Amino acid sequence: MTISGFLRLTIATLIGVAILVSLGMWQLKRLEWKEGLIARIEARTERGPVSLDRAIELAKMRKNPSYYRVRVAGRFHHKRERYLYAFSLDGEPGWHVITPLETVDGHMVLVDRGFVPERLRDPSTRPEGQVQEVVTVTGLLRTPEDPNIFIPDNDPDKNQWFYRDLVTMTQSMFPGGTVQVTPFFLEAEASEVPGGWPKGGETRLTLVNNHLQYAFTWFGLAICLLAVYAVYVWGAYRGEKS
Repeated sequence: MTISGFLRLTIATLIGVAILVSLGMWQLKRLEWKEGLIARIEARTERGPVSLDRAIELAKMRKNPSYYRVRVAGRFHHKRERYLYAFSLDGEPGWHVITPLETVDGHMVLVDRGFVPERLRDPSTRPEGQVQEVVTVTGLLRTPEDPNIFIPDNDPDKNQWFYRDLVTMTQSMFPGGTVQVTPFFLEAEASEVPGGWPKGGETRLTLVNNHLQYAFTWFGLAICLLAVYAVYVWGAYRGEKS
């Protein structure tokens, strides 16, 4: 092997190792972030409910209120319900029913009442669940979602939603922008609903956490690359000596 060839091989190997190690370090940072998120979700879901006013205050302070438990009382505007495509915790495709709830003290909250299968999307198939009187709802706060290339576009005209777009969903419910809603959704916990639908308690609280495994994979590849480099250089050296 020529000196220039050895230098090129060494530089390429070091660059490859640096990239693989940096990917492993990035996964360790992601692991720390994910473990913190899991701990925060566990802590918030296990404590008692905070007031709606407190949740609004946190949002105004730009503190993410996700997964805080909140209890509100009010009346649903069932005629304005919207449908978010989702799979149930059991894997069945269907829709989450999102309905504005006007609280007794004048706030408007978009409540994800829970899951219904496709056959029960039409509210006329579940009239018992369209409760007209004042109800008390306890749920977990969730912030709006941003779209990405893997999620279809929302179709407000067909009332088909694939991610939680608070602004557009509110505009479709209350044309003209005359009604202001809280800056988050409330995902209802499991409770007894007349007729059984929508089914609450569908918030996914178990997060996938494979970052440590990914980190070991990147670090392992870096070690393998160094080993291949060493074997190749040693073989070339022995060949030149013989």
